[in-house]
Amino acid sequence: MKKILAVMTAIGVGAAALSGCSQSQTQETEASQEQQTTETAAQESEAQESESGEEGQDIGVDKLVFTYVTSPLNVPSIIEKNQGIFADAFGQMGINVEYAEITSGADQTQALASGDVQVLYAVGGSSVILSAANGADIKIVNMYSRSPKAFCLYTKDESLTTPESLAGKTIAGPVGTNLHELLAAYLATADMTIDDVNYVNMSIPDAMAGLEGGSLDVAMLAGATAYQAEQSGYYLVTDGEGLIDASIAVAVTGEFAEQYPQLVDTLEEAQGTISQFMEDNYEETMEIVAQELDLDTDAVKEMYTAYDFSTDITESDIKGLQKTADFMLDAGMIDSEFDVNTLFME
Repeated sequence: MKKILAVMTAIGVGAAALSGCSQSQTQETEASQEQQTTETAAQESEAQESESGEEGQDIGVDKLVFTYVTSPLNVPSIIEKNQGIFADAFGQMGINVEYAEITSGADQTQALASGDVQVLYAVGGSSVILSAANGADIKIVNMYSRSPKAFCLYTKDESLTTPESLAGKTIAGPVGTNLHELLAAYLATADMTIDDVNYVNMSIPDAMAGLEGGSLDVAMLAGATAYQAEQSGYYLVTDGEGLIDASIAVAVTGEFAEQYPQLVDTLEEAQGTISQFMEDNYEETMEIVAQELDLDTDAVKEMYTAYDFSTDITESDIKGLQKTADFMLDAGMIDSEFDVNTLFME
């Protein structure tokens, strides 16, 4: 019995020892696996952070400056800034987004050439053509808008209803713009030119003030100002429908497009997000724009119908830009024929 008890005791002690050893090994294995998992997650996180940082360094850009122009009714610009769409898209790449409120087309293209601005987000086709014709490095990424009906000639004189009736009249508006082209195109329907009227280079607000004050016979107006002229009872001489395309584009330098194709891709994707927001949130879009421009929401809705904000470049867009280039040549704004196909990125 003593021998049996001794053997059983030995077996019990051995089993307990084996059990303790097995439990210890299991705990060590679990701890090792947990540590490996933690280390792997940490390594992946570090790799992602490193990759993000290296991406920003590889791009070599830590800031992008966009032009911000709200007139005449630049809905995409207003929505983009209000919703922070560019900031979100480029922020993921470690790039800060800033804005430059430059309304003059000439000043916009100059800022692009100097590097003060990287993206002209809404620049007139005529400004792009003039810049390129003068040797500047500028390329169209895509289109921003087309709005011929938004560009108008208004008068207090209800008898001014034909191109011929404008002969010798004082007409004011900004030179080298869609409005300038509209006046020339309208006069051309009666075989007339700018020389047949007293044309004065003037900003849209100043032209409106001149019309109100009686120093002008006709004011060249667009967007909200044109809408206000209509509401004030002034007479519409003509708008741009059938006369001009009123093309507005998005542009960068060719060097920028070639050096940073991923940024151009991100820009176009972000534009798609803007368009989708406008489509999915019509009422909110109208309210945001009305607040930004200090207009009645119903006024914004009425004006909005005159705009096509599709970003796709169509054959019609190319023909319209070529028509603008030909007008600029005839008007002496550029010195030689210009092929607008050279404006587009390959």
